[in-house]
Amino acid sequence: MDNRRLLLLIVFSFSLVMLWDAWQKYSQPKAASPAASAVAEAPAPKPSVNLHAPLPSAPVTTDVAGADKSETVTVRTDLYVAEVAKQGGDLVRLEFKAYKDSNNKAKNFALFEAKHQYLAQSGLIGESLPNHKTLFSVTSGNRELAGDARTVELRLEAPVSNGVKVTKIYTFTRDSYLIDVTHEIENQGEKEVAAHVYYQLQRDINAPEGESSMVSTFTGPAVYTDQEKFQKVDFADIAKGKAKFASKADNGWIAMVQHYFVAAWIPEAGLPREFYMRKLESSTHPVVSAGVIVPAPVAAPGAKVAISVPIYAGPQIQVILEQLAKPKAEGGIGAQGLPLVVDYGWLTVIAAPIFWCLEAINKLVGNWGWSIVLLTIAIKLLFFPLSAASYKSMAKMRTVTPRLMALKERYGDDRQKLNQEMMALYKREKINPLGGCLPIAVQIPVFIALYWALLGAVEIRDAPWILWISDLSAADPYFVLPVIMVVTMLVQTKLNPTPPDPIQAKVMMMMPFIFGAMFFFFPAGLVLYWVVNNLLSIAQQWQITRMIESGGKAANDSKI
Repeated sequence: MDNRRLLLLIVFSFSLVMLWDAWQKYSQPKAASPAASAVAEAPAPKPSVNLHAPLPSAPVTTDVAGADKSETVTVRTDLYVAEVAKQGGDLVRLEFKAYKDSNNKAKNFALFEAKHQYLAQSGLIGESLPNHKTLFSVTSGNRELAGDARTVELRLEAPVSNGVKVTKIYTFTRDSYLIDVTHEIENQGEKEVAAHVYYQLQRDINAPEGESSMVSTFTGPAVYTDQEKFQKVDFADIAKGKAKFASKADNGWIAMVQHYFVAAWIPEAGLPREFYMRKLESSTHPVVSAGVIVPAPVAAPGAKVAISVPIYAGPQIQVILEQLAKPKAEGGIGAQGLPLVVDYGWLTVIAAPIFWCLEAINKLVGNWGWSIVLLTIAIKLLFFPLSAASYKSMAKMRTVTPRLMALKERYGDDRQKLNQEMMALYKREKINPLGGCLPIAVQIPVFIALYWALLGAVEIRDAPWILWISDLSAADPYFVLPVIMVVTMLVQTKLNPTPPDPIQAKVMMMMPFIFGAMFFFFPAGLVLYWVVNNLLSIAQQWQITRMIESGGKAANDSKI
């Protein structure tokens, strides 16, 4: 196999990777958009094993006559606007002030919202204890984080049943996407109360709006435990009852992941827990819930106990996730592995340090677009020796191309003889047929890792560069960068040696347009990286080709 065929193999392999991603995105099951008021109904979960004392079978739903079950309470902080439903005390809407909607930049982005039936639920498992169907009453108090206040609380009280009073408390903190959810159990009866608490995330199976049809990132539940590490679970596996994940542990968290954002319930380390995922059969279209069950402290008669589990619902900002992953002694909450929710694909080990470098550059220049440019230049300098070796080999191949064509005309009917003469020519001219491709093959993993790092970075969402590029995570609105990229790829094709096989030559000429068609829909930040990389490659390849051709053209002509 000569270097042109290997180059084609590399190019086609990379194309297949991106096309496979696009197909995965395209082939996801589509569902009709639900009405804003539609919410999947499902019974509260039950633990498969006792996490402490034996429990009664099913919780009893309580209600308040004449109450409005659709009523919500709004809480405002410096980062978001949250809506909590009185029924169940569910967190049904979470609108971020710092991020705009993907389709309508005049609106703020909402993570929890009715369209995707995406919400956070919690409740108790035990006889006559409130769950996510119970109608709560809201106590009076401030609903906005104002002035120099550090936190704001929302207290919801369930109707007293069998002498047990349960209060659900949301605590919102300034400058934080971490929301603390506390259940207070006050036992006014004569029997001890042993209960479990479940925390779950409910969502339909559709991908979030605004993603390019040509790029696909994971959307779905994820579980992390120290034993099994990070596990992503496909919606399809949950629907078929074939989902595989760690179900029992005394550590870890459960999350619902989508492009740029994540919601994760994070129980305290050391607390026994059981993870579960299920399809809600009662919904009008596919909806999945994923959650965790933990034991509540046993409440003796006349005693009051409480259990708190925080939920992180916000952007996948690496510095925030890494801080939360630290132990409490270092200012975190012990959410080990939480940074893994950032979807870097199968090259995380390379993509993570690449993004760290990109973030460090941005701290200096203050613009993510220029940071991408500078990082691309830095990577190009790092691989300069390999690129130089590749371009030198290609340049030498260009000088002997006329002689290769002559050999093909002379031995066109004798394939074995043609290959022998070609290898003899390579040996005389000290040309390695693979020399132009192997250095590029070494760089491919780094280039793909950078691709994933840029694709998964919420930091470039809504981030402007210059002039018409106001959002590096969205496609170029005027397609200027994709057109420039096609032109640069055509120039590179002209600089490469012409394949002696006419079919190979035609395929190589088609590749810029095939890639260009895909990149027309790619985020501008990704296209910017490819454009800068291509321009630097052209400059390096042109200089090396000019030097070699000017020094060897006359000698090669005399040997034809």
